[in-house]
Formats: sequence, C-alpha cells, structure tokens
Amino acid sequence: MLTITPGSPLRGTVTLPGDKSISHRAALFAALAEGESRIENFLMAGVTKVMLDALTALGISWELDGTSLTVRGRGLSGLQSPVSHLYCGNSATTLRLLAGAIAAANLDAVLDGSPGLRRRPMDRIVEPLREMGVNVEATDGKFAPLTFRKSSKWASGQVSKSANQPTNQPTNQPTNPPILLPVASAQVKTCLLLAALAADHPITIIEPGPSRDHTERMLASMGVEIGNWEWGIRNGELGIDHSQFIIQNSLFSTTLTPQHPCTLSPLHMTIPGDISAAAFLIVAALITPGSEITIKGVGLNPTRTGLLDALTAMGADIRISHHTTQSGEPVGDLTVSHSPLHGTEVSGSLVVRMIDEFPAFAVAAAYADGPTTVREAVELRHKESDRISVLCEQLRAVGVAIEEMPDGFTLPGNTIPRGGIINPHGDHRLAMSLAVAGLGARGPIAIQNPNIIHESYPEFQEVLERLGARVD
Repeated sequence: MLTITPGSPLRGTVTLPGDKSISHRAALFAALAEGESRIENFLMAGVTKVMLDALTALGISWELDGTSLTVRGRGLSGLQSPVSHLYCGNSATTLRLLAGAIAAANLDAVLDGSPGLRRRPMDRIVEPLREMGVNVEATDGKFAPLTFRKSSKWASGQVSKSANQPTNQPTNQPTNPPILLPVASAQVKTCLLLAALAADHPITIIEPGPSRDHTERMLASMGVEIGNWEWGIRNGELGIDHSQFIIQNSLFSTTLTPQHPCTLSPLHMTIPGDISAAAFLIVAALITPGSEITIKGVGLNPTRTGLLDALTAMGADIRISHHTTQSGEPVGDLTVSHSPLHGTEVSGSLVVRMIDEFPAFAVAAAYADGPTTVREAVELRHKESDRISVLCEQLRAVGVAIEEMPDGFTLPGNTIPRGGIINPHGDHRLAMSLAVAGLGARGPIAIQNPNIIHESYPEFQEVLERLGARVD
C-alpha cells in the first residue's frame, strides 16, 4: 500500500515528466516520418512503453537515453505488418492512435490489450474508419481486439454520409461530406486524421466541442496541411442536424488535406511537462495549509487548461509566469498556494478541456465551501475505470459526501476526508487523486495496489516526498 499521512505543508519547486498525450503522438508520428527524429523530455512510463513496443513490432527502430528518444522513421510505406498481435496494455490512446496509423499504411494487423481495455468501446473509431473504406472488424461490433486487413477500397473516397455538408462553411473548406463525431474526443479525431493521411481527398472531422489539438500542431510542424474552424450553431447557422451532439453551442471542425506521396518531416521537439500530472500537485497545494509550490515548464495548451479555469473560479491562488512557446506548444511555470475554495459548476466545453483532471478536481471540491456540480461528463464512464461511479464510491469510503449522477456528480462541500483505505480499481488517475486527498484529511489514506501509478507518473511518490509530504 501507499499511505499518505496529513499534516505537512508542501513547499518547493518541481519539474514534471513529459506530457503523456504528446509523448504518445511524438513517438508514433516520428515513426511515420521519413528520417530520424529526436524527442526530448519523453515520458517513459507503462503507457508509453507499450507504444514503443508496438513500433518495434511494426519495424521501427528507436533508442531511449534517459528522457531523450530517437526514432528512425520509415514513412507510411515503410511500416511492416506485425507477426503477432499488437498489445496495447491498458492504453486506449495507444490502441486508437495505432489504429489510424495501421489504416493509413493499409496493413494486416490485430490490436489487442488488457481485459480492462477490451471493455472500453471502440465503435467510435471503427465505424468512421469503415466509412472511409478501411477494412476493420471489432469484437462484438465495438470492442478490442480490432482486426485490420488490407483493402483495395481504402482511400477510395468513401466518407461519412451521416449528415450534409455545412451550407455556410468558409470558402476554403473542402466540399466532401464531413465525418461527424457525437462526442468531442482527441483520440478519435487523431485516429481519423492519421488514417486521412492516405485518403485521396481532404477529410473534415466535426466535433461538438474543442478537443485537445496536439495532433494538429504536431502534424502541421511536420508539413501536413491541416486547419481548424469553429462555427456557431444557433438559429440554424449550419445545415446540420445537431440534435445528436451532447454539447450544443458550437461545432469545431478539423480538415486534413493529404499529399501524395505522403511524406512527413522528422520531429525535433521538447515535450512540455504534463498538465494532467501537475493537476495532482496543484490540488495537493491548494488543500494543504501552509503550502506553496512552483511547477516548472508545464504545458499550457488552451485545450488542456480547463482545470486551471475551474479552480481559479473556485478562488484558487494559481499564478503563471515565464509563459512561452516550446516546440509549438504553450508552456509556463505555475506557482500554487494554499487557498480557501468555494463551490462551482462545470459543464459544456469546459468538460472536454479537463476530462482527465476530474478525479483531482473532485478532491478539491470536497474541501471547498459550498456545492460543486459536474454535468455533461458522461465520457468519464469510459476511461480506465468508470470514473464517475468509482470516484464517488471511493470518496464516500473515506467520508466525503458525493452524489453520483448519470453524467457527472455533485458534492455539498466542506466534507474533509476522515481517512481510510482506497481501492483505485486499476485507474492511475484515481490512485493519485485519492492519495492527494489524504494530505488535508483527518487521518491517513492508504491506496491499494499503488503500482498502477507507474503507468503514467513513476516519480509521483518521490515528488510528493521532496515537497514535504509524509508518504509510506
């Protein structure tokens, strides 16, 4: 077990491991490039190791020296069909991104993973890939393993016919029918954009909200023609039936125009610190009296800073300094001080911008004065665990009042945890968030099976101890 004992303020300065989402993309995109890529501050953890192992199986060579990753890309045409199943562990990011690359390369391959990954729905990538002409089959129609077979129809111009093209789109938008995603998802979008590299015409993907845009930034830096637009949808501005969308305020589109032959330039980048990892430290400082910490080099991509906005609205003292751009991504230092918090409401597009940070956010909300409500976050039920159900169950186990709702949760606030034993159900973000809850609790909180933390933040315990936390 990992036990957090309350009572010690947090002080000091820390740096973060490389962003997990960007590390995944950088490794894979470098493999698709022509030539050698160099990636600094790469996250080497369980979830990224399965990506690197999959690249090896696809014929890609790479070397890791500390946090410096060198990848020798072979281009789309240089990937080879694996001799056995590509194992993605518990990483849906790995599976979904690899699915797009395998589709673009038109390979025979099977993508599989852990029992937990096999329970996560994959129909949101399978169905649009089929509509694009990719020969892919899912288990029971929506689950891994996913089986890809070479297809003569691929890139033949088949795309989604589920809606008409917007009637008042910008003049530089392509005229092919778009692919409509009912839920904003950067993983699904990235899968389809990678597949679109081999299409014979521009592919447009429309989402009901702004998902993270690391893929677009990185592909653009590698020479891909890619653009983003936002449309309002009030008063019938678009010729689209938007009733299927969960968030009904704006539509966000991404268009990729493929080039033939498809040649991606190598990557030379430094990955910013992971804001999702920063979330645990931010909340830890906010709820622990006497704390003030500085987190250096945090990625501040606006599609990822929803947690900062939500916590600031609750009264959090979070200051940004040394704001700059690094390898196409906004980066800065965060200084966070213990703060009295008050309740708030989170819904709409803010949900997508903090989708991975809700477990940490819920801990902050437990300590806040007054109620906090999260709605329109049903996507949390399809993560490494059902993050609504398990989060509510485990917070209640340590004395926090929280009510589960179909698409979120609500907390009355002012319910400091009493301490106890937590079962994170194999979810790394729940494990770290609930560990942090112990820093301001009335008694120690012990986390069962804490090794799951190494999936994304191997240095978590060491960093907390360095800042002054009592961790056993």
